[in-house]
Amino acid sequence: ALGFGARLPPQGQVSHEFFLNGHPSNPYCEGVEGVMQAYHRTLSTVQLYGPTNFAPVINHVVRIASQNTNGENYYILLILTDGVITDMPQTCEAIVQASSLPLSIIIIGIGDADFEAMNVLDGDDVRLSSRGRYAERDIVQFVPFNEFIGGRYGNDLSRSQALLAKEVLAEIPEQFLSYMKKHNVKPKAPLQRQ
Repeated sequence: ALGFGARLPPQGQVSHEFFLNGHPSNPYCEGVEGVMQAYHRTLSTVQLYGPTNFAPVINHVVRIASQNTNGENYYILLILTDGVITDMPQTCEAIVQASSLPLSIIIIGIGDADFEAMNVLDGDDVRLSSRGRYAERDIVQFVPFNEFIGGRYGNDLSRSQALLAKEVLAEIPEQFLSYMKKHNVKPKAPLQRQ
């Protein structure tokens, strides 16, 4: 679990890529509970601080995914943000580079910021490009949280949560399959139980 956009103790240095668990070299948390514990601990020790730069975190996951391109692993980066992106050219470059890797990126915009620029990253209508190079495939799904929770679906929380989850995960199967097909990765035979 990675954080971005915060002043870190003790010097108050602004960071756009830090490990939520506070470990200097190991970003991994154990399960969802471990991620939540790291998140709550971090909120009490850092000062949230802009600008909102995505490229450092995306590039961190790109480095991991680029070491595992044989189809054994597929990575999903979930970015939760309440800010408008401020490093759009670098983020576009990182996503174009990531589009050839076993990776999908889900961005959830939380709050009332103007998230219009996020739709550029979500290459549903126009393939994302950077410096004349186009993304090999669409790997980004942007979802505005407020449209689902407390938005147009009213006070029906369970329906809102279900629709949010459906929208967040809507493109993952196609993105996963497009990578596997492009790289000719075939499913393994099921394990035989004894």
